[in-house]
Amino acid sequence: MIYRTFKILALLIVKPICRLAWNKKYLRGRHFEQSTRGWRWAWRGFWLQKVLGFNRHVPWPCSPFIHVFHPEGIEFDVDDLNNFQTFGCYYANAPGGRIAIGKGSYIAPNVGIISANHDPRDPSQMLEPKAVVIGKSCWIGMNAVILPGVTLGSHSVVGAGSVVSTSFRRGYGVLVGVPARVSLTYPLPEPGGEQRDAEEARGE
Repeated sequence: MIYRTFKILALLIVKPICRLAWNKKYLRGRHFEQSTRGWRWAWRGFWLQKVLGFNRHVPWPCSPFIHVFHPEGIEFDVDDLNNFQTFGCYYANAPGGRIAIGKGSYIAPNVGIISANHDPRDPSQMLEPKAVVIGKSCWIGMNAVILPGVTLGSHSVVGAGSVVSTSFRRGYGVLVGVPARVSLTYPLPEPGGEQRDAEEARGE
């Protein structure tokens, strides 16, 4: 009872401050409306990002232990804010580079997603950026690296420690190794199948 009362009182203080500190479009979705997890992230981010300056340039709450180069080039669904609360992730999109993460995808700690490499003839220069696109409901395992220009279709799984240098647009499969190769595929859904599955999960 005491804990519940404290929690309610804390949220009465935390929510108004967070709404002033953050763009409201990032303070919605399942982490804010179905639990208090999102508010904890936002409160932590207020102190670590806004006050102390860790990842201050990132306009959404995120961990101080990840690196985000250019947040304006990163696309994700607000329900997947959890992907920015972990450790060691490296979202390296050079100026003009784009990283798109499909809804429902999960990114483990220490994952690198890179939209531009250094020029091997002159490492002080960057090559032209190429978009990295990760489809819906993918799982990127710990210590994996996704290189420039890669597109992963929905329901792709990248094994831990893998380096993905070529696209797997089909999706619905597992990639492992260095360089990553398709080790397993599973049937593509029937037309409208994903929609029906989503509706059944919601009880519609």
